[in-house]
Amino acid sequence: MQTPQQPLPPKDTLPTMYDLPSEYPEEPGLPDEFHDFQPQLLRETCQPTTYPADQVFIGTDLNLYYDGRHPGWHKRPDWFLVLGVERAQQQGDLRWSYVVWQEGVDPFLVVELLSPDTEEEDLGQTLREVNQPPTKWQVYEQILRIPYYATFDRYENQFRLFQLVGTRYQPLSLPEQRYWFEELDLGLAVWQGQYQGVEGLWLRWQDADGNWIPTDHEQVAKERQRAERLAERLRALGIDPEET
Repeated sequence: MQTPQQPLPPKDTLPTMYDLPSEYPEEPGLPDEFHDFQPQLLRETCQPTTYPADQVFIGTDLNLYYDGRHPGWHKRPDWFLVLGVERAQQQGDLRWSYVVWQEGVDPFLVVELLSPDTEEEDLGQTLREVNQPPTKWQVYEQILRIPYYATFDRYENQFRLFQLVGTRYQPLSLPEQRYWFEELDLGLAVWQGQYQGVEGLWLRWQDADGNWIPTDHEQVAKERQRAERLAERLRALGIDPEET
């Protein structure tokens, strides 16, 4: 008599996360973990010195409405930067979306994080369909005329940057996967390191000397280390830092 076979565990028979991504056909580009972490890192480290902090707005996965003749048309950049527009100071004033005809200022830089379902549109390789809104590339390049457009492919670890020259985006050469923005007094580059406990290659901002702008967590750790070094010096001088 044959012994009945035990059923395989679900992890060996059911679809995996690669078969069941968070995206769905009607609205591709929904966040996965990387699309959550990478914009956070860009936001934390984007600290231009050329504009007051309250005149710098950063949007992440926020609807961007761009055409007053078609007020429902929008794109949803993974990350975008606007200069010279007032940032909300009260929670009740936080934006539900970014509406260009209301704000009066277009984005300075948009960053799209490539994924298999959105890569062709992000790189301008799709054509506008009849009676449909323009593609993402057309909106950024021809309607909003955003000065800089960046993409980052975490699968190929490739950082691309395009600059608006005349009426068209032109690819920029990126020695060492880095570009310096004079308008921001900041550089954008690929960084190898650990963010949110995850090791990998990330897009991150840096200063003129090539130092990476610290995250909030790194800044706290740096201050703690400085305090510990000071306490050690005081102890070496016979001074109890707890009593100072």
